[in-house]
Amino acid sequence: MAIDPTARVAPGVELGEGVEVGPGAIIEGPSRIGAGTRILAHAYIGPFTTIGARCHIGFGAVVGHEPQDYAFRGEESYTVIGDDTIIREYVTIHRGTRPGSATRVGNRCFLMALSHVAHNAQLGDEVIVVNGSLVGGYVEVADRAYISGLCVIHQFCRVGTLALMRGGSRTSRDVPPYCIMDWVHTVRALNLVGLKRAGFTSEQIAPLRQAFRILFLRRRNLKEAMRQVEAEVPLTPEVQHLLEFMRTSRRGVAMGPGGPGGEGEL
Repeated sequence: MAIDPTARVAPGVELGEGVEVGPGAIIEGPSRIGAGTRILAHAYIGPFTTIGARCHIGFGAVVGHEPQDYAFRGEESYTVIGDDTIIREYVTIHRGTRPGSATRVGNRCFLMALSHVAHNAQLGDEVIVVNGSLVGGYVEVADRAYISGLCVIHQFCRVGTLALMRGGSRTSRDVPPYCIMDWVHTVRALNLVGLKRAGFTSEQIAPLRQAFRILFLRRRNLKEAMRQVEAEVPLTPEVQHLLEFMRTSRRGVAMGPGGPGGEGEL
């Protein structure tokens, strides 16, 4: 364990074996830092924060500070960071708003410089959030989603597994799994590169291609399109997951561009 003499570690902080705390860093208690985690200079770790093992907390990062929410009344709420997650310089992650609630970031995530994760957001495993992107309150981001630079996700939205938001895009609707979204909640393509890198086989991808064409290549009644998928496309686990995601949406689902020139990339 190596703690710089200028760092401030409050009583009630539990530090695992091999934790490093850099110059000017502040760790409020109670909180718990997992073995092998590095906290670099001038980072701030708020109270009621749990950080897993082998994490990297960059220069000036703020993890577990109070939420930017008028509903917050100072009650005990939490921030939970999984193992092997990288949080780069000046990232901000705020704890939950309501008593007992938590903001969660999963294992092996990579949050790049100046990105923000708001109160009560839930990030799965291996999520990447690129520089300057904003993840609003209560947003859910599923495993292996990729949020490119300067994206904005409205509060309460969901981003599905292996979805990709292109740089500078924004959404106030749910982003379907396995899809690429850009501009304003506009689905453009199936995320073929991401699927292949994740180990999906041709047999898994082919039904998703079929479903994508029906659901997103032209504008139509969504329930009707989903019924057509159920009737015509093999209902593999991946297709069923896509349909269930769409059925359970409360904010509406990002849709294809529609109209002339609206054919997505496959």
